[in-house]
Formats: sequence, C-alpha cells, structure tokens
Amino acid sequence: MDYAGRLSAHLPLATRLIIVKADSSVLVHSDGGSYKPLNWMSPPCRLAEQAGRWVVTGKSGETLTIEIEEIISDSEFQLGQDPGLVKDGVESHLQQLLAEQLGVLGDGWRLVRREYPTAIGPVDLMCRDGAGASVAVEIKRRGEIDGVEQLTRYLELLNRDPLLAPVRGVLAAQEIKPQARVLAEDRGIRCVTLDYEVMRGTDDSALRLF
Repeated sequence: MDYAGRLSAHLPLATRLIIVKADSSVLVHSDGGSYKPLNWMSPPCRLAEQAGRWVVTGKSGETLTIEIEEIISDSEFQLGQDPGLVKDGVESHLQQLLAEQLGVLGDGWRLVRREYPTAIGPVDLMCRDGAGASVAVEIKRRGEIDGVEQLTRYLELLNRDPLLAPVRGVLAAQEIKPQARVLAEDRGIRCVTLDYEVMRGTDDSALRLF
C-alpha cells in the first residue's frame, strides 16, 4: 500500500482489513492500534478497482494505491440510517440530577436557578445553602484546572452583586484531578465527587463526598 500526497507512506505486505464506507471513505486497519486506521482517505474521494489493484484518489489529487495479493473475505452490508449517538452521563444529565438531589450538597439546600446567567456565561446551578447563603455550583464530568478557573471567574462577577454576595463556589464532578482539587481548596472552592450511577438510581452504594 502506497500513499502519495502531502507526504509519502508505504505499508508492506500483510493481512489487513479494508473498509469502504457509503460516504466513499476508505480505511485500512491492522489487528492492533485500537480504532485508528493505518491509512485512510477521507471523502470525497474516488475508488477505481482493477484486478488486484485499487487506486483511491482524494479531492486534492492525493492517491492511495492498494495492491491486493489475496482476498480472505469479501462482504458487503447496508447499515441503513444512523440514529446517531446518544450519550449517557454528560454534564447536562449530571446538572439535572444534581438540581433534583441538592441534598447531596447539604441539608436544606434549595435551587435558585439552573443556568444562572452572568456576563461571561451561565453558572450551572445557583443555590442557597441551609443557612440561606448563595452558592454557585459548576458541574463537570472531569474536574480539572480549567473548571476551577472558570468557576473562579464566575465567583468574581457574582460577588459584585450586593443581592447575592457573599457567594461561595462548589466544583462538582464525577472525577476531580488532584491538581484541580489543590487549586480549588486554595481558592476556597469546595470539591464534591458525584457518583452518577447512584444519582440516577442504578447503584445502591453511598455517594462519595469530599
């Protein structure tokens, strides 16, 4: 297999899996490397088949030439209409679940608003704790330093509002990186680790709060 285009690449003779999709893309896989193909041609492209030789030409004139020594299996399937990927456990799901289960954060908490607007974007949850103090909650699947910085910016703005101030912050995530936890605690932001399976009622173990 030889690619000629922005650069040149060669794959020696070996057993490969060649996939030709309905969108005209061509992908060449080995038995390793997970999902990533060894070589590919993205659509739009044109496949010209000859005896023992395929030539795939891309939109910019680049070519992928496949020399076929032996065909072990040749199958064709129509996959039909793709309904699309439905993700589970995304941040919007966590936000909805936490808004309905504020007891996870503490006794007597109540929701003021989801997607509370600020000049630099919405805060996931604006709440009042058991003592009536304002708390801004930022929700992530994975809590990293960027999430801490984002919540810090929200808190700076919210604390300028005399009707809200003082406003504390909570970073809630399924996983919180150690560096993010250190930075959050240094800035007075509480970190809460959420167990998604428990919150949606598919696991009986206790929520882990930190």
